[in-house]
Amino acid sequence: MLQKIAFFILFLSSFWVSAQNEQLAFNYIDAGEYEKAVTILEEVYSKNKHLYLDKLLYCYQQLQQYEKALKFINELKPKNSNPTLLVEEGYIYQLQKKQSEADKKYQEALNEIDKNANFAYNLGSIFERKVLLEWALKAYEKGQKLNPNLNFDYQTAMIQGQLGNLEVMLNKLLDYGFNTPDGTPMVQNQLTRYLMDDSDGSFAASIRKNLLLRTQKSQDVYWNQFLSWFFVQQKEYGKAFVQEKAVYKRNPDSFYNIVTLGSMAVEEKQFDDAKLILEFVLENTQDLELQMKAHHFLLSMEMESATSKEHPTIDLKLQELLKKYGISPYSLDLQILSAHFKTFYLNQSKLGIELLQNALKLPLNLREQAEVKMELADIMVYDEKFNQAILYYAQVEDNLKNDVLAHEASLKLAKANFYKKDFDWTLQQVKVLKQSPSLLIANDAIEMFLLLQDNSAEDSLRVALQAYAKADLQLYQNKKEEALQSFLTILQKHKGESIEESTLFKVGKIYEEKKDYLKALSFYQNILDNYKEGIYKDEALFFSAEIYRKYLLDNEKAKPLYEKMVLEHPDSLYYTESRKQYRTLRGDTTI
Repeated sequence: MLQKIAFFILFLSSFWVSAQNEQLAFNYIDAGEYEKAVTILEEVYSKNKHLYLDKLLYCYQQLQQYEKALKFINELKPKNSNPTLLVEEGYIYQLQKKQSEADKKYQEALNEIDKNANFAYNLGSIFERKVLLEWALKAYEKGQKLNPNLNFDYQTAMIQGQLGNLEVMLNKLLDYGFNTPDGTPMVQNQLTRYLMDDSDGSFAASIRKNLLLRTQKSQDVYWNQFLSWFFVQQKEYGKAFVQEKAVYKRNPDSFYNIVTLGSMAVEEKQFDDAKLILEFVLENTQDLELQMKAHHFLLSMEMESATSKEHPTIDLKLQELLKKYGISPYSLDLQILSAHFKTFYLNQSKLGIELLQNALKLPLNLREQAEVKMELADIMVYDEKFNQAILYYAQVEDNLKNDVLAHEASLKLAKANFYKKDFDWTLQQVKVLKQSPSLLIANDAIEMFLLLQDNSAEDSLRVALQAYAKADLQLYQNKKEEALQSFLTILQKHKGESIEESTLFKVGKIYEEKKDYLKALSFYQNILDNYKEGIYKDEALFFSAEIYRKYLLDNEKAKPLYEKMVLEHPDSLYYTESRKQYRTLRGDTTI
């Protein structure tokens, strides 16, 4: 028994030492110390003739020990029927600049596919790894021709892309997606990568044209779904809606996709398209939850554009909807929206708080409770009850760790401290939030961090910051006229100080919301003229371009602003939209 235990321990220890040696060899390869790696791998190979052949061969190639590599391959050939050894042999000749001998070996490898079409996969893969793309194509195409059940459309598509043949790549990818529906997400991921690098819009135009043609030629709903996906990538939600309606007619189970599309259009503030989509939802569903969601989005949009005269009508609509659907967890979004409207639009924060406190008595899950507490905290900030607001935000952070809502609560907590004029504590919070996984939150945190840092260094008493915090709170409270006057006073009293750039931007945004576009443009231009290295330069460019395009209908003035955004601010949150609008104004996307 003791002998067996001793043998087992010896076996384990030798296995552990062997594993350590192999890992050491891999480390040497990573570090480029091939001679040391070869010493270990040759010893491993002498004990087990099937281990790490490719690693050992790779080291010989890197050390330019070509004769040794060829001898090694010839030793392996009788024991190994895999034709990839022929590729390895050819590659060694290629490294020695003996291209004709290399090509002979590559062709020998391809000839093996005649014996077994399944060899095409391994041969295509090894040719790809060695960046022998034309040979890889030949391998895949030959295998698929000999055995049509083999599908190498995806592999050949990616090679065509590397060779710069984007049109061929596109067709192959679309064919692959259609024939292999489970592979569609992979296809769309690849297309997204190419779209991101599509500086002149030509690839997007090719996708659009190709998909439209396929939709016309085929009645298969797959192409409507794919075209909808493409339009969503381009943020053309109205066009995506046309495709989703076509899908819905043949597949009613796809209805929720239309709801999702509506919510995306709302988020992107494409209100005309969103209204059409959501009205379609209301006309075509008996699902109470979907109805409430659609009403929620429609009323949210209505609030954004409504005048004070229209507020009583909106309030009445909210009351009627809550009466129709009842007070329950299912109508929670409508309850939160109603509380928000009463507070921020009707200045009835007590009623808003009462609504939310009653909502907390319902049987809610943790996330639903967090959503109510977030709105409660927002209302506490509105009422300038900052400590109570901070407490609610902190509860959301604790209860939903690592959730998007928790990150949002962290930023709002920092802003509450900012409004409270506790600048040192706010600075510590936004330092952490700069690393947020949410790009929007990280961007807001960086802006606040720079605002605090720059103005604290310049003014130890932080007089300008205190005035700015007060004005920003008024803006948060929807007291736009008061906020505007406060910001204008800051510009008079603190001209030339660090606070000026942020204040110019705030004033520009207020005038833009008031539809006083010429004044908004003048404040944005002030930033562009006097803060060429400032943090609001990209915003000033983008919002100026948007005003010219959407409201003043002057595309000639909008186009150079979008162009400047594209060329100078690739990291901006507004880069993608700027690139899209610039291409459109240039006429790149017309078919």
